[in-house]
Amino acid sequence: MTNVTRLTIVGGGSWATALVKIFAEGGLQITWLHRNAEAATYIQKHKRNRNYLSFLELDFNNISTTHLAQEAIAASDYILFAVPSAYLAATIAEWKDFDFTGKKIIVSIKGVVGEQHVVPSIYLAQFFNVDADDILVIGGPCHAEEIALQRKTYMTIAGKDKQLTSQLATQLNSPYLRVIDNNDPLGVEYAAILKNIIGIAVGTASGMNYGDNFIAVLVSNALREVKAFLHAVDDVPRDLTQSAYFGDLFVTAYSEFSRNRTFGKMIGRGYNVREAQAHMNMVAEGYYAVKGIYAIAQAKQLHMPIVAAMYRVLYNQASPYVEFQLLEQSLS
Repeated sequence: MTNVTRLTIVGGGSWATALVKIFAEGGLQITWLHRNAEAATYIQKHKRNRNYLSFLELDFNNISTTHLAQEAIAASDYILFAVPSAYLAATIAEWKDFDFTGKKIIVSIKGVVGEQHVVPSIYLAQFFNVDADDILVIGGPCHAEEIALQRKTYMTIAGKDKQLTSQLATQLNSPYLRVIDNNDPLGVEYAAILKNIIGIAVGTASGMNYGDNFIAVLVSNALREVKAFLHAVDDVPRDLTQSAYFGDLFVTAYSEFSRNRTFGKMIGRGYNVREAQAHMNMVAEGYYAVKGIYAIAQAKQLHMPIVAAMYRVLYNQASPYVEFQLLEQSLS
C-alpha cells in the first residue's frame, strides 16, 4: 500500500496547528484550510500561526494555506477535520455539493454535534453520505503544546481498516512521536469527548481547593462512568487501560496544558461560564460536550453523577460548592 501523500486539514486552532506539523513532518503535502484570507495569508508569509502556538515555526516546504474550501477539498485525497465541535455544522454548511468521491475522512474533534448529540464521525458520514466505518479517528493522549515543543508524545489513529491505520502510524512516527494504531474508532472518539468533561470536573475541584486525595477519588469514579457509558453506547470488547482511553483522560485531568482543566478551575474559583470563556483564547470542548453526554446518559438511564453535576453547574447555574458537597457523599 502506497503512502498517503495529500492531506487537507480543516481548522486553525492549536490542535490543527500541531496536526499540520505532525503530518507535514511525515512527508505529506498539506493544504491547510482557514476561515478567512487574512489568516491564510499571514501564516503562509510568516510560517507561524499568530493566534495559536505562535512560538512554533513551521516548515512550509510542503504546506500551503487557503481560505477557499472547495479548492482545499479538491486538493487532497484525505480530509482531516480539526475544528471545535460547536463550529463543525457551520463550517461545512455550504459543502453539501462538494465532491467527496474517493476521499477518506479523518476526524480529530472532541465533542458532540447538533441537537441529536452525535459524534463528529457520524455527523460527517451522514452529511457527506459516506460510510462511517470508513472514517478514521485521531485520539490522544497528547497536547498540542507538547507536540510543538517536541516532547515525547503518543498519539492514536483508530479505524476499521487495519492496513491503513498501520501505514499511517508508520508514516508519522518520529523521534519524539509514536503513533499507535487502534481498531475502535467510535470508542476512541467517545473517550476523547468524555475525558474533556472529566477535565472540567477536576479543574473545578482544584479551583475550589480540593486536594490530591479527593481528586484521586473523583478521577477513579470518573473511570467507572466512562466504562459504563461506553458499554451502553457501543458494547464491544476494548481495553480501557490503553493510552487512547484512560491515558487521554489522565493527561486532560492533570496537565496544566489542559484547556478543559483550566476552564474548570475558573468555574471553581467563582467565574461564570461566559467570564471563563472570555478569559480563554481557546475553546474548552468539554463545555459543549457535557450537554450532549448528559442527554445521552439520561436517555439510556445511566447513573453518571460527575457528568450530571457538571451539567447542572454549567447549564443550570448550580453552585459548584453545593454540587461538590453532594458529590462527596456519592463518590466511593
